[in-house]
Amino acid sequence: MPLHEQKERLRMKILLLGNYLHDEQESMQRFSGLMAQGLANAGHEVRTTRPRDVVGRLHPSGRGFGKWLGYVDKFAIFPSDLKSEIRWADVVHICDHSNSYYTQHLNSIPHVVSCHDLLGVRSARGEISQNQTRWTGRKLQAMIVKGLMNAQHVACVSEATRKDLLRVTALQELRVSRVYNSLNYPYSRMEKQEAATRLRTQSVDPERPYFLHVGGNQWYKNRSGVLRIFDAFRKQNPGSQFRLVMVGKPWTDEMRTYVSQNELRDSVLQLTGIDEEDLRALYSLASLLLFPSLDEGFGWPILEAQACGCPVLTTNRAPMNEVGGNAAVYVEPENYDLVAAAVQQVLQRVPELRESGLQNVERFSLKSMIDGYTSLYETVRQEARRRFN
Repeated sequence: MPLHEQKERLRMKILLLGNYLHDEQESMQRFSGLMAQGLANAGHEVRTTRPRDVVGRLHPSGRGFGKWLGYVDKFAIFPSDLKSEIRWADVVHICDHSNSYYTQHLNSIPHVVSCHDLLGVRSARGEISQNQTRWTGRKLQAMIVKGLMNAQHVACVSEATRKDLLRVTALQELRVSRVYNSLNYPYSRMEKQEAATRLRTQSVDPERPYFLHVGGNQWYKNRSGVLRIFDAFRKQNPGSQFRLVMVGKPWTDEMRTYVSQNELRDSVLQLTGIDEEDLRALYSLASLLLFPSLDEGFGWPILEAQACGCPVLTTNRAPMNEVGGNAAVYVEPENYDLVAAAVQQVLQRVPELRESGLQNVERFSLKSMIDGYTSLYETVRQEARRRFN
């Protein structure tokens, strides 16, 4: 390879397309930030663009009236910004597939789209009864599918997501790859005294054992199921001192009612607005992560817990068992009594699961993720040269 081509391969101008901030998609903002950091550390020149809050600032919200104002920013204003910014780039990376409709503005610019899950698309197709989609949602998901179909290349974050994408679209396999996520924060086991201090500031007694759950209120997170599993565990183990700590959004009315009716108030604690270091402390001292999700695109909490030496009990379905590997205990989440019984298996295998979990996390390094994407960037650039030169 000529020297000038080697230098070009080593250093690229990469434009990352991130999410509209008022949509409050924290995990996707973290992903684009992680990509920017990793690519810059690898020697590439990186810029991040996203729709500006021009009209949306009048009512900054991802819901209700604010959502519709945001559509003006995203669909009417941002395309002209994007057309200007892509002139600088060697490659454009759309970091979230929910923005895939912008592929129509990329024309001959080499580009990659990251696909994190097909839950919205599958819901719009009527495949998920727990999550009914309105007419406007179905139209939006149709736009997303069309954008994915137009994409030069799509990188899925798990094999499960890749299979879903190939099933619900007519994309050729050659245009679809799998690039695993890495941790989006440097989680690691925190020293016990520091972790205990942090727990006390969150009203968590570090001397009392607890199970941890991390997740939002989306249907697939199965948070009501988490409460029922914990209740079943208490009934199977009278006198148990274990508590359940739930990190994420405030409880729904259904969850609050269940806690009250089943006398769980003294045993279940909800924590909202937790930062990464406090979450690291919670993982580090938890007896296990209880993560019986019904579905996921990837399942970051599994890796976060394992990186902190926390054993994981999760669902025996892809991608949870794909991400957890041989370092977790797997269950069917709808059978609460059997899941509760499996908790005892985890508690008996803590040293083994802690060690295997730390080994499993090594499969998902930032370097592996960045290497996977830079290889795709080179591929789409070469394809574009052959097509347009």
